[in-house]
Amino acid sequence: MSDPVVLYEATNGLATIMLNRPEVLNSFTPELLAGITASIDRAVADGERAILITGAGRGFCAGQDLASIKDDYTADGGSPDLEGLLIEHFHPMLRAIRIAPLPVVAAVNGVAAGAGFSLALACDIRLAADNARFATAFTRIGLVPDAGMAYTLPRLAGAGRAAYFIMSGEQIDAATALATGIVDRVFPAAEFAESARGFAANLAAGPTRAFALTKKLLQSAEHATFDALLAEEAADQGTAARTDDHRNAIASFLAKQPATFTGN
Repeated sequence: MSDPVVLYEATNGLATIMLNRPEVLNSFTPELLAGITASIDRAVADGERAILITGAGRGFCAGQDLASIKDDYTADGGSPDLEGLLIEHFHPMLRAIRIAPLPVVAAVNGVAAGAGFSLALACDIRLAADNARFATAFTRIGLVPDAGMAYTLPRLAGAGRAAYFIMSGEQIDAATALATGIVDRVFPAAEFAESARGFAANLAAGPTRAFALTKKLLQSAEHATFDALLAEEAADQGTAARTDDHRNAIASFLAKQPATFTGN
């Protein structure tokens, strides 16, 4: 019996989703994509408070497993249905990350290329080992960026840098990724797994409902008018102010004690 392509573990409110095809740098297959989506849905349904996505072995994710679709390229001009692959398998995963009402953290422990890079970009927060490498990869095989990259990368790195990275196909090291806003923090490789897990565990111990409202508000800010956003933030702040976590945090502050959040 083969090992599962996705490993799932939940401890103290933190759900860890590990892509588990290390022999091929965790490259995507429909089974792997479905496993990630199901794991995110499971974490939400079970009331976990943060999600950490990482890869087994020396890579985060090398993108689509091209070997799995090579037979679809035929001598008479046939090619795989990449449009259908995106719609049926990639897009549900990306939407699951976006609508999950809790922080989703990418822990990029090695190479993140193509749609694997897109997966990291889709997460709310990105952490990287100092030996991690990123590559857009698409134009090098005559394709356009997919799995949401044309949406997410410009919003992090700016339109000009996104165009440069995508069209040049140039590999991006961890230091450059940090400097351009692609990742939010870099840890030494030797301690990366522990550091990334500790960071995500702190989020899992935080004000879960405030995080969910913050995530929604940041997404609204991508397209809302200023006045519309002010109205939404006022309503969301009213909701946050009525949570147990806020009331308990205020009481702890006044008592000069550290706050403990329950997620309620």
